[in-house]
Amino acid sequence: MGVSLEFEGRDIISIKDFSREEIDYVLKVAHAMEPIAAKGSDMLKGKILATLFFEPSTRTRLSFEAAMHKLGGSTIGFAEAEIASVKKGENLADTVRTVENYADVIAVRHPLEGAARLAAEFAKVPIINGGSGAEEHPTQALLDLYTIMKEKGKIDGLIIAFVGDLRYGRTVHSLAYALSLYNIELYLVSPESLKMRREVLQTIKEKIHVTEKTSFEKIIPIVDVLYVTRIQKERFPDPAEYAKVKGSYKIDLKTLSDAKHDLIILHPLPRVDEVTAEVDNTPFARYFQQVWNGIVVRMTLLALILGAVKE
Repeated sequence: MGVSLEFEGRDIISIKDFSREEIDYVLKVAHAMEPIAAKGSDMLKGKILATLFFEPSTRTRLSFEAAMHKLGGSTIGFAEAEIASVKKGENLADTVRTVENYADVIAVRHPLEGAARLAAEFAKVPIINGGSGAEEHPTQALLDLYTIMKEKGKIDGLIIAFVGDLRYGRTVHSLAYALSLYNIELYLVSPESLKMRREVLQTIKEKIHVTEKTSFEKIIPIVDVLYVTRIQKERFPDPAEYAKVKGSYKIDLKTLSDAKHDLIILHPLPRVDEVTAEVDNTPFARYFQQVWNGIVVRMTLLALILGAVKE
């Protein structure tokens, strides 16, 4: 048990690399990190986080930077490849091997699948996957789990539904893998062309009960957690295919009229029109709390990886 919960120096590449015990441990440490997140700390004073974001993502990058600053550390990096040496033709391996001389840990976001794992093969410092292609987003999955645990008091026994882009949405891939370690029932709601990737579906169906649907109306009264995702125009290789499915689903007050009183709605953000603004002021909305929880969970991971918190 003690060995499995050793995080110092560890890469965070895929949620599939985590056991149930390790995830539960991260959530437990995150709970203890809440007051530190509120007041700040110097536990990582002198440590540097490099954020190498080859793809734009304001929220994830700022969340990592806020987390590091709240722990007393500092940050360096770039927010898009256009302003880095990548524009001059430098490859990912060389970028990582250069930047590791400046930093104690590196967070990488990249449009290509497998990029974070490739970076980890070359880096001597820990690599955190901040999102790789349409593949995975492990820190988002952990903050989603933390939000569910915090809001519902448990994960086991819940009925959870994903709605939207389940093919290109990397957040749902990581979260599905993570939830398959728990005793939950999962509904996957999407247009036919955006159904959950087959390799993800095959893996999770071996562990939990999964139902695929194209409409969510009939399941609204039974679900405990509704996880809504944006249909991502930038992930579609063909704009015409995007045009066919954009606006497929809309969560509004009418949609939620038969929902459980304690239903929570999560969204990795940014949103377009899939959850209307009128939902924001209801007890269902928890997506802005997710943003804060993201800082807490990323603080937790940084503190564990850099050895400031030990089992």
